[in-house]
Amino acid sequence: MSRPVLPDSADVRRAQKKHLWRAGAETIGFNIGLWAFDRYVLDGHFAYISWNTIKENFKHGFEWDDDHLHTNMFDHPYNGSIFFNAGRSNGFNFWQSELFAIGGSAMWEMFMECEYPSTNDIIATPVGGAAIGEVLYRTSDLILDDRSCGGERFGREVAAFIANPMRGLTRIISGDAWKRRPTSGRRFGIPPISIELSVGGKMLTLWDYDEGMRAGVAAEVNIEYGDKFADETKVPYDYFSFLMEIQGIKTQPLLSRVEIVGRLLSKEIADKRNFKASVGMFQHFDFFDSDTIKRREPNRSRLFPCVVPYKLGAPASLGVGFMAQYIPDKDFVVEGYVHANGLILVGILTDFYRDYHRNYNWGSGYSIKTGLNASLFRNKLIMNLSNDYYKVYTWHGYDQNVDWATSPEGKPVNIQGDRSTSTFNRLEATLKYHMWKRLHLSAGVDFNWRTTNYNDIEITEGRVTTKYPIVHSKQIGAHLMLTYVL
Repeated sequence: MSRPVLPDSADVRRAQKKHLWRAGAETIGFNIGLWAFDRYVLDGHFAYISWNTIKENFKHGFEWDDDHLHTNMFDHPYNGSIFFNAGRSNGFNFWQSELFAIGGSAMWEMFMECEYPSTNDIIATPVGGAAIGEVLYRTSDLILDDRSCGGERFGREVAAFIANPMRGLTRIISGDAWKRRPTSGRRFGIPPISIELSVGGKMLTLWDYDEGMRAGVAAEVNIEYGDKFADETKVPYDYFSFLMEIQGIKTQPLLSRVEIVGRLLSKEIADKRNFKASVGMFQHFDFFDSDTIKRREPNRSRLFPCVVPYKLGAPASLGVGFMAQYIPDKDFVVEGYVHANGLILVGILTDFYRDYHRNYNWGSGYSIKTGLNASLFRNKLIMNLSNDYYKVYTWHGYDQNVDWATSPEGKPVNIQGDRSTSTFNRLEATLKYHMWKRLHLSAGVDFNWRTTNYNDIEITEGRVTTKYPIVHSKQIGAHLMLTYVL
């Protein structure tokens, strides 16, 4: 954990100076630039817009779309982070910047595509965009240093641009990218922060069924930012945790996991010599993605789980949380947390609904997250145990008895998917051993299981009809990694 450095008052005043017209122009300009790329480089069919398509978008209104889970649950929130940082990089606070995310998303949905505006996008893009955007904004703030010059300055500006493209662009437009000052220019100084970079191997297999195994390389970035036990806070994301996992495993998605927990406000409820506790309100962003381990056999029952073990995206989630720390002596530290969240928008894997790129149901629900972390022998040995539980309800299904292939109405579009109730649970245990200086060896295992109860489906196979089937899918993962702690 780094030593905290308070921000300079001159940097804070400069960073809080608002530039409304520049922020608005950057938001609109990004949308126009992205549309031009889609239209003239990618030649995307959705980018052929006209006044008639805009008029039709307003006339028809919003509907649920059928893009890939990755597109809807990560790519679109990332675009929302660009809109968000147009405001954030021009002096606006967290809540004010969310208005730019909403405005940028609404402009794209209504004006910049010839496809009907998307219900899920107008939620996921600005709300998930605020979570990703604030993490990227504060990360870029740590990288920048206006006192530096030469090669160091160039490297910092490039790294900050990669972490937060809109802030990098704003610094170029304003000239801040090359201005040298007597202060660092950091809006937040350097808070307590821990950054862990891990790389190693990972193995995946299904649980209960002989479906084969996949193995390959994996890497993780794990950041804990800020003081989790501050007396009282009302500044969003002065404490957050961020975890991203990428993997190089055959048939599996490159980006497999993103988790963000950002504190919006908190209150300390205990501060004893060896015990601390606080309660607060938190924003959550969750993304879990997997793909086929082994193809389904052609003659296998339709009631057999989908060959994809699980998918879940929850870009819009808000709830309350409790965190505690107990230090009985200098060789032993234990921390725990409990979060209870309302899930405004969730996408979760389905075994039946298929249309275009979509193999998941839209819904809403709740989640409960718990965790316990123990440090032994002055951080020589660290143990982590966590469990994330999600309950998802699909409200707007469709008539399973209609043959959509021959129906004059065509395939259903404006629906959430199969009418169902789903649960997804992820249990993970990790053991980390301090080898040398900042290098650790970590090993872990995770269990992922999904259960979906379909409320409107009847499956007939031969003479047997199954009404309202319940389908389970389970996956086990194991990893061995080297972890470098900054």
